[in-house]
Amino acid sequence: MSSTPGRRVVTVVQQDVNVPLDMFEEWLDGVELRTIHAYAGEAVPVDPTEVGDGLIVLGGEMSAVDDAVAPWLTATRELLAAASASGVPTLAICLGAQMLALARGGRLQVAAPPGVEAGVIDVQWRPEAVGDPLLGGLQDLTVAEERRSTPMPSMHSDAVVDLPRGATWLASSAMYPYQAFRIGSAWGLQFHPEAGTELLTLWAGEDDGVDEAEVREAYARRADALTDAGRQIAQAFVGVVSERAAEQAALLV
Repeated sequence: MSSTPGRRVVTVVQQDVNVPLDMFEEWLDGVELRTIHAYAGEAVPVDPTEVGDGLIVLGGEMSAVDDAVAPWLTATRELLAAASASGVPTLAICLGAQMLALARGGRLQVAAPPGVEAGVIDVQWRPEAVGDPLLGGLQDLTVAEERRSTPMPSMHSDAVVDLPRGATWLASSAMYPYQAFRIGSAWGLQFHPEAGTELLTLWAGEDDGVDEAEVREAYARRADALTDAGRQIAQAFVGVVSERAAEQAALLV
C-alpha cells in the first residue's frame, strides 16, 4: 500500500454508517487515514500487509457474530486475528474489541444481562495499564498502588465475558469487567474514546431505554476530561504506529 512520502498509513474499517471516526478524524494527526466502508460493500482485506502501518476497527449496531446481516464480519475477524499476531498496531473499539476477543479465542455474550451501558462511565484502570504504550500516558496512570479511573463515552449491551488466552486485562467498569485489553500488537477498548457529544447523543436517541438528555448533560459535565482522554489515546496510537514503522524501516537498511 503506497502513501504520501513521510506519512504512515492507517486503515480504518468502518462497520456502520452511524459509527465513524468522529473526533479521531482530527486527533489522529500525523498519519494518513484510509477508510474501508464495509457497511457499503467495500471489501475488507484479510492480509495484514494490505492495511499499511496500522489498523483501526470501529464499532457498529450489529453483534460481532451477526454474519448473516453483516457478511464482512468474517473477513474483519480474520484480519484482526492476523494483524494482532503479526505486529501491526491495531486498535479495536466496542464491536471491534468484541470481534478482536472472538478472533483470538475469547468469548462474547450478546445482550448481556447487565443491560445497556450508556453515556459517560468511569473506566477503572488495573495496575497492568501503568506503562502501557497506548493507555499508560493517561493522567493518573503513573501510580500502580491506587485504583485510578478515567471518564469515557460508552454505548453497548453485548460484552466480552472471557478474554483470549494470553491477553492482558487493562481496565474494567462498575457494569462490565473487560473495558480494555491488549493481545499481541492489538488493543481492544469496549468504550468509545473517539465519540464526541453529538455522536454519543445520536446513539442515545436510537435506544428507547436510554435518556438522550441525560447522556448529553453527562458529557457536558465532563467534556474537558473526555476530550483530553480521547485525544491522548489517539495520539498515543499514532506514536505506536510511527515507532513500529520506524523499526520496520530500520530492518530494511
